Amino acid sequence: MQTDSNVAGEISRGVLYSMDLAAVVAAGALAKGCVATAAVSNLKFLRPVEIGDVVCFYTVVTKTGRTSITVAVEVHALRCNLAERIRTTAAEFVVVAVDDEGLPRPLPVVAS
Repeated sequence: MQTDSNVAGEISRGVLYSMDLAAVVAAGALAKGCVATAAVSNLKFLRPVEIGDVVCFYTVVTKTGRTSITVAVEVHALRCNLAERIRTTAAEFVVVAVDDEGLPRPLPVVAS
């Protein structure tokens, strides 16, 4: 939306930080319940997202611990006028499985 853009016609980087939601969705499926973001690292804004781009979020679970899940997230822009997909943003999120009181809980055991 134009209200989420700057004077250069680029989407605000704060809006792109919603990539946290992509990490939570990926981790929540693995945790089979509620999760909370504990940390973000390696946040890189590589290229701008322009008004009119279609934004795609891609996630990969890279590590699991007793209560935590590390998720790599990449944002790509589908730029219609160039007919190409451009990697714009990347980050790594640590997400923790939480119980009803918001306290860390063990991840479910996955049968091999």
